[in-house]
Amino acid sequence: MKQNTLRIATYNIHKGVQGLGPVRRLEIHNLVLAVEQLDADVVCLQEVRKMHRKEASYFAHWPEQPQAEFLAPEGYQAVYRTNAVTRHGEHGNALLSRWPVLTHQHEDMSDHRFEQRGLLHVELLLEDRPVHVLVVHLGLIRASRQRQLEQLVRFVAREIPAEAPLIVAGDFNEWGPSIARILGPTGLITHRQGRHPTFPSRLPLVQLDHVFARGLDPVGVTVPQGRTWWRMSDHLPLIAEFAWPHPP
Repeated sequence: MKQNTLRIATYNIHKGVQGLGPVRRLEIHNLVLAVEQLDADVVCLQEVRKMHRKEASYFAHWPEQPQAEFLAPEGYQAVYRTNAVTRHGEHGNALLSRWPVLTHQHEDMSDHRFEQRGLLHVELLLEDRPVHVLVVHLGLIRASRQRQLEQLVRFVAREIPAEAPLIVAGDFNEWGPSIARILGPTGLITHRQGRHPTFPSRLPLVQLDHVFARGLDPVGVTVPQGRTWWRMSDHLPLIAEFAWPHPP
């Protein structure tokens, strides 16, 4: 990492498993290497398993650790909070950080009983300054996403000091202009250098994954490509870089 650059990655890892039925394959071990290759200061993850009894019995090499801890490179702190509890386990959002974690909390963003969604809020300490990061995974229904974005705006107003640097990253399940329009009053901005499709990973057509920031200047954004990446998840990771102003 350059001294004045903050590198943020967001990645929906599809619970560490690809494929369906008897041909499904475990990708969590490959994802360990992938996360390390991202070389990000902060990695925001969605669809992360804490545990799943059925998959653990099916796959011989299912990790004993929760996936967030298993994926964290050496020297990183892992924070995980559950969004959804299912018959065999639970999954949610996670954050892996090179920087010290000060606090974290979770807010339920479920809009209806068929989708359990949540927001992970982590406060980090970067060069003696607090930075707030929100990891989100919004719903599949357009009207739900709009209400969840409005809830996100209220959360920022309620929980994040106006002068504090803020990053919001995750799988928004949205590729239109409505995200920027609704988040506009918060001061959050994103990169403007064209399209960066992340879904579906094999032949990416739309950008569902985004990184927004306030109090940081956008520098660049990249999306890793190729067979190695599309085999691991139905999403590609997105990496955004921001200029980090040094304290006077």
